[in-house]
Amino acid sequence: MNTIFLLCVLLVLSAVGYRMGKASAVGRQNGGTVRLHSLPSYYGYYVALWCGLPALLLVVLWTASSDWIVKSLVVSALPDEIRALPADKLSLVVTDIRNIAAGNIASAAATPAVQAAVDTYLNLAGMARSAMWLVGLAAAMFGLLLARSHVAPSMRARNRVEGIIGAVLIVCSVIAVLTTVGIVLSLVFEAARFFVAIPAADFLFGLTWSPQTAIRADQVGSSGAFGAVPLFTGTLLIATISMLVAVPVGLMSAVYMADYAPARVRSIAKPLLEILAGIPTVVYGFFGALTVAPFVREAGALAGLEVASQSGLAAGLVMGIMIIPFVSSLSDDVINAVPQSMRDASYGLGATRSETIKKVVLPAALPGIAASVILAFSRALGETMIVVMAAGLAANLTANPLNAVTTVTVHIAALLVGDQEFDSPKTLSAFALGLVLFAVTLALNILAMRIVRKYREQYE
Repeated sequence: MNTIFLLCVLLVLSAVGYRMGKASAVGRQNGGTVRLHSLPSYYGYYVALWCGLPALLLVVLWTASSDWIVKSLVVSALPDEIRALPADKLSLVVTDIRNIAAGNIASAAATPAVQAAVDTYLNLAGMARSAMWLVGLAAAMFGLLLARSHVAPSMRARNRVEGIIGAVLIVCSVIAVLTTVGIVLSLVFEAARFFVAIPAADFLFGLTWSPQTAIRADQVGSSGAFGAVPLFTGTLLIATISMLVAVPVGLMSAVYMADYAPARVRSIAKPLLEILAGIPTVVYGFFGALTVAPFVREAGALAGLEVASQSGLAAGLVMGIMIIPFVSSLSDDVINAVPQSMRDASYGLGATRSETIKKVVLPAALPGIAASVILAFSRALGETMIVVMAAGLAANLTANPLNAVTTVTVHIAALLVGDQEFDSPKTLSAFALGLVLFAVTLALNILAMRIVRKYREQYE
């Protein structure tokens, strides 16, 4: 009896509650609806919401807290010598208990104490699931019966339903805002720990990136070099190349489909172009590593140029192809949103189609086009897989697109792969990189919004 099945049952009960609420409202008027304050469907929605929402909230809270409760009870039942272990080793024991309970580790390898803890874990987890079902179904039935008893012709069902939906929307908005704040604070706090160990000036202006550090005091290893300029340079280089590919191709494609292409051609070309947005980035990475990078290397050899096997140019070209649908689709929608009356007025003054597009349509659609370019640039800054497979991991400080370069996101992923100690500058540097990337992206978006607002005022 898993959670998904319980949610399906709650959905069915909500549908039953909708039918019961609607039928109850109509039945109290002997089949008529004249004296009802709201439409019968609102009474059904009222009962369905009271049936589903409280039960759903309880199930979510139960699911979020039951694992912690079961873990605490299992740990408290362990022998004293195990509970006395350091926190990291005790965490490993708990992980083994969970893996054995899930069948990921053979139970024969477990000690008697751990096997007893596994049995306790399974019993408590089963009890928690059963209790979740009982609590969820009881809350749903109670809400259904309570809401149905309140159904009356004079009840303002529409106002109550809209109030409940408004409260749900406010809660969702608050969750979104708090999530954003949590992301920013996590970056700030962890980055602050990094800057305690590494000066901010060395990080922001250093020219060498080599985050390898010695783990033990007696170990021979590097003290680490955390100059992030090579990563920032590689990120901007690859993003710029991708935008030089995506913006002209995407914008011209949008202009063609909006003002030149026949309806039949548009109905075929637009979906085919948007298919590019649904291709996984790892597929683009394969395409870049197996096709584009060798092509760039061979073309450079024919021209007498030395091209690395993995280059920023190859990654930028592939990323630009991936970003074309972002620019094309959004720009096409914005261009089509320009009123036809503006085009007709331009034609009436004797302007040609190309003059109308350049002097009327594109300036009027500038805010939306700028938004599509900003979205595409943000997408380019956050791409990882294409860079890993087509440009590599070499943190070279160069502006030559024919050399191997890397980006900030690639090294964030590399630094946080596997088990990490979040007390070392090497791991904490990932948060500093993320904070700088976040700040740069935010600054670019604010600048772009100010530019868009300035030019948009000419057409209001």
